[in-house]
Amino acid sequence: MAIYTSLAVTTVILNPSERCLQWSDDGQACITTKATVHIMTPDSGINFSTPPDIKALRGDEQGEQTLGWFRTMIEPARGQTHIWPSICQDWGAITLGSLDVSLRGVACSPSNLTSRGRCVITILNSNAEVSLWTAAKNHLKGEWTNIQDVTGLLLDTASSEDIIRNTLRAQVTSLAWSKQPDYRITPTPILDSSMLALGNRAGCIEFFRFNRHNNSGGSLSYIHTEPLSDHWITHLSWAPWITHAVGHCESLLAFSTDNGNVGLVKVTQNLQSTSNVGFVPEYTTSAVFDVQGPICEADKRGVTALAWVQPPGRNPILVYTKPGLVYLWSWPGSEPAWNGTRAFPLQTQKMSIGSSAISPVSGVSYVLHRDALILSLFDGSLHVIHNMTVEPTWSPPLAGDILTSTELSRTTRTLFAKVTPAGISNLDVNRIGGMMSYDSQSTLIWIYEALRPADFGYKNEAQHECMLLTAPFWQLDDETVLHTASEAFADISCASGSAPIHHLRALMLHLRSNARFAAVCPQVLEILSQVPPDQTTTIVLPSWTQGWNDDLRPQLRKSLTTHLFGWPNLLSLRMRLSIADLCWKLCKDPEMQAQCGQVAQRLLAAISHCVLRVLVRHLRAIIPVITTPDIPFVLREVVQSLLPGSPQDLSDEAQALSDALTASFSIDPAIAALHEHCPACHTEVPLHDITRATCPNGHAWARCTVTSFILSTSKVRTCIGCSRKALLPLASSDESQLPVAAQSWIVRDLLEAVHRCLFCGNSFVEIV
Repeated sequence: MAIYTSLAVTTVILNPSERCLQWSDDGQACITTKATVHIMTPDSGINFSTPPDIKALRGDEQGEQTLGWFRTMIEPARGQTHIWPSICQDWGAITLGSLDVSLRGVACSPSNLTSRGRCVITILNSNAEVSLWTAAKNHLKGEWTNIQDVTGLLLDTASSEDIIRNTLRAQVTSLAWSKQPDYRITPTPILDSSMLALGNRAGCIEFFRFNRHNNSGGSLSYIHTEPLSDHWITHLSWAPWITHAVGHCESLLAFSTDNGNVGLVKVTQNLQSTSNVGFVPEYTTSAVFDVQGPICEADKRGVTALAWVQPPGRNPILVYTKPGLVYLWSWPGSEPAWNGTRAFPLQTQKMSIGSSAISPVSGVSYVLHRDALILSLFDGSLHVIHNMTVEPTWSPPLAGDILTSTELSRTTRTLFAKVTPAGISNLDVNRIGGMMSYDSQSTLIWIYEALRPADFGYKNEAQHECMLLTAPFWQLDDETVLHTASEAFADISCASGSAPIHHLRALMLHLRSNARFAAVCPQVLEILSQVPPDQTTTIVLPSWTQGWNDDLRPQLRKSLTTHLFGWPNLLSLRMRLSIADLCWKLCKDPEMQAQCGQVAQRLLAAISHCVLRVLVRHLRAIIPVITTPDIPFVLREVVQSLLPGSPQDLSDEAQALSDALTASFSIDPAIAALHEHCPACHTEVPLHDITRATCPNGHAWARCTVTSFILSTSKVRTCIGCSRKALLPLASSDESQLPVAAQSWIVRDLLEAVHRCLFCGNSFVEIV
């Protein structure tokens, strides 16, 4: 039986829950433990010089490749930031968690929120305090910093004169961050419409939105307070956004209280255009909040898990659990499917002395192609509900199906024994603290701690060590792998902002671990060759006629970001290129490897032409405000657009740009030659290759993938997906780091507008 990951983590998990282990939209696994948040990134799709912290080794007897992981952590201060008795002396404001401050929960924002194009993370501790964290230079292995004390914001925005209520409102008990809605606008506007919801001890939900700042990372701003109950809000969970019309989206926020009540808040967002003066329209969002009727009345039985799952082709399903019971609820829809509430009693899986059906639920995972829901319990067992779309049931659809509670629980026990050298007995319990799917199919990732509850010796109790496992529970056939490949490139939307390595995680795993890769590779290449139509040809930019003013540069940066990263076809090309590169690396047959290289070259050329078209049209629009220092960069874009193999329409546009530039300026022939000087020997280096530069003396230099200028400084950013390098934006460096020919305001704005790799769409890191 294959095991992709087996990693010992010296830590303690105090709060087993369905969010103890969760994926961020940057493709990172966040593990919430007592004192730290471990951030683990699988090495699938990551290619740069820094090796992973946990290296991939050859697997078991089946010869499968294990996963490597990059690893870092967030370690908040153990002390109290806010001493509640100094704020309010009422007994109701006491937090017992202040005696030994630990972590209670984590919520990951959508990706592409920060100026570096990444996620932010909110952390809730046992003292009911919330803090906001973001990665600095390297989100894979580097430091994460605290950028805001959210509890302080809650205290500052208190509107009531009642000190007790203000204090309870600031004491957070649950948190959840929504995804980005898709307003069906192309190209996708640069706008954050996600919301952070904070439930508190006052029975309210506070809504916030993230505001990006280039220097400090960003901060939250208050939106709305929704009073719901006199009881604590213990759980929150956002449903996926549903787009009913262009610019109109709805979502349901599920909540539970400490007395067992489960309810809903319907959140409606409308997109409104505020200005069409610049290159791209300006938008704002308005939100409406509406409390719905209760799903479950208060019964004094606490909710242990609350999560939404989204089967294809129907309304989302709410999963909530209480001790010994699983409840499913669905909103009535137009499709002929079940709605209302279904209750399923859990059955004890007799695996060890600690087996119990009333153990807390520690993981919820929906298996896409099997229409099944997998639940993990703290006692180490797994439970499966089938036929989620039509009529949920414990019974599998086919006799002999291995996707059953008994078989999966037996498999987890077998894997537990396999990674325990000393062996196990009925006295050993593998307590699962968190579980989630790795690929939405057969591969799960979970963290557990091995304990002996019946052993009261101090030595056993003092040894706290958790084990992180990733393993497939059944084998996927070639048809499923190919279906996964097709789905990865279907209905692509840029609205989510998710990193390509997050989108492609499942496909990359299946290709790497498939013993029959050679058999499926030709069909995968056929899928990759189905290139979508080029949408960048529809870009229409008005000529800038307002002269040099304060709006010009912000408008240009926003328009560049929108058109470089907001077109679905360009995102599809970037994702296809990542898979083509992976296939090239995995191929052993020279002939098939050559075919992979040809597909990759065609995709690379298509991406380059799209990027050049975006740049040429923007440069043509700002001809009236171009200055003499900008000419070298403009001419570089013209030369690249006129290279052999460029589409005729792109060449024509570049020639028109060159003619307009020549008509406005008297260009020095030395500048028109586009020669740079070698940083080592100062001889002239001609522009013969846009990726490498070699001087007559043999000195070789890499070129910036954004501007094509020579990289003569070590202060660069490196793409984690393809290892291409680019100059740092001026907000992170100074102008002296730029070559003389690149010291143009257009180059500075372009470097700031490009926050992700132009060729694979993944994030940059700074390697110190």
